[in-house]
Amino acid sequence: MKILAVCRGSAEILPGKKYKTGINKMAVNGPVMVDAHGIVGDAICNGELHGGEEQAVYIEGAETLAWWAGELGHPLEPGTFGENLVIEGIDNRDIAVGDRFIVGDVVLEVTSTRIPCATFAAKMNDPKFPKRYMKAGRAGAYARVLSGGILKAGQTVDYQPFAGERITMPELMESYGKKLKGAERDRYLAVPLHAELRAFLND
Repeated sequence: MKILAVCRGSAEILPGKKYKTGINKMAVNGPVMVDAHGIVGDAICNGELHGGEEQAVYIEGAETLAWWAGELGHPLEPGTFGENLVIEGIDNRDIAVGDRFIVGDVVLEVTSTRIPCATFAAKMNDPKFPKRYMKAGRAGAYARVLSGGILKAGQTVDYQPFAGERITMPELMESYGKKLKGAERDRYLAVPLHAELRAFLND
């Protein structure tokens, strides 16, 4: 695997909206720094729903973006879905909580899946796109930064699947908002979930 693109965005107002968003991301030429809060210089405008240490970096697999390009009928430029990293050689459906992506000194650990929102719909210029995205079951992955450093396109990625229970992105998306019980709840609590999701399941 390797990094095909590192993307970051500035705070902008989308057509028809009144608030600023950092969803418009573009590929960066050259190295960028990543720390506990994500790509340095990347705009996060709604801190309650996006960003933070538990979802510092948003990852899309290149195979998934190629699938979407076929579905939408046109190429997708890096950053189209608001992702920070495009990684070659992986499909989002195969990513699970606890999986690690290691790039040089940088260690990223998957914590949660992307849940589409109204801002994503506006970005795609399609109010129905969030439902389409959910139905496709190919959501990208958020990751925490266990170790920071430098990232740039072309770097080799060491993918280390989580050794325990595999809670994949499609499964996590399917269970979104549900109060799990018994053995199923225990499965989820056995993986390094996003802290807020863990608290939700423990409540």
